[in-house]
Amino acid sequence: MRSPSDPEAGPASHTVGRGTGTPRQLLRSLLSPSALTGGMTELALVGAHVLMYPLGARAEPLRVDPRCRPGEQPPGVRALFGADPLAARVPVVLVHGLIDNHSIFAVMRRSLRRRGFTSVCSWNYSPFLSDVARGAADLGEHLQRVCERIGHERVHVVGHSLGGLLARYHVQRQGGDRHVETLVTLGTPHGGSVLAHLLPTPLVRQLRPGSAVLRELAEPAPDVRTPVTAIYSDLDQVVVPTGAGRCDHPDLRARNVLVRGVGHTSLPFHRGVLDEVATTLAGVRRDPAVGLAPAAVA
Repeated sequence: MRSPSDPEAGPASHTVGRGTGTPRQLLRSLLSPSALTGGMTELALVGAHVLMYPLGARAEPLRVDPRCRPGEQPPGVRALFGADPLAARVPVVLVHGLIDNHSIFAVMRRSLRRRGFTSVCSWNYSPFLSDVARGAADLGEHLQRVCERIGHERVHVVGHSLGGLLARYHVQRQGGDRHVETLVTLGTPHGGSVLAHLLPTPLVRQLRPGSAVLRELAEPAPDVRTPVTAIYSDLDQVVVPTGAGRCDHPDLRARNVLVRGVGHTSLPFHRGVLDEVATTLAGVRRDPAVGLAPAAVA
């Protein structure tokens, strides 16, 4: 794996299913140079994030960056929104994962603003949240406030880990597709995680494979309009098996993007992931049938 700041370190979409391989293949992949490098990067970022965590305890005020004017942006930024210049004005809401806060998006928030998105904010939900549906409803109320504050009818949502599941539940089960333009999830346990069996709290039990919440999300959803891009990693230490980070639902416009050698905490910091998020929100990769080679579409 290249470092998180390497501009050539991009994610790879694929069509492979959830096969886990033989134990020997799994051991070989875990001991590969990219996996070892990714593991060390993950440890370093976890340590840095622990130091940043107190800075994210307070709610982030919502504001529009007055410096972000389309005519004054560098050529690269203007090219990003060439197909849809108004996409830069759609608010972006970042939603963190379990036992976390908006400090996890310190790099992504700055990156999206630098790339031309005028309204980027994060949302902290209660650390005592005990139910996915309740958290999804709270998110919906926050998104409505964002729309009213910015004067936009729709927003983009990027969710890391549990944050992505809250956003998907809101979009799929609570009518959130009315105001969510695009949903991007990072390391979200769409298929649950076997590690959720280690902590028997009400919320974590809902993240177990086959839980009532995940069965509910597997039900038909023929009218959902929001496209979903699920970015997941083959080195995710939290979503186990790692293929559970895919969003596989026949009724959703879902795109699955695999990144290799990137840990769970590292996803919101990785340069390739930042590029993928920006191009997806800008509309460059919104439709799985446009702009990608057939072999790159999940």
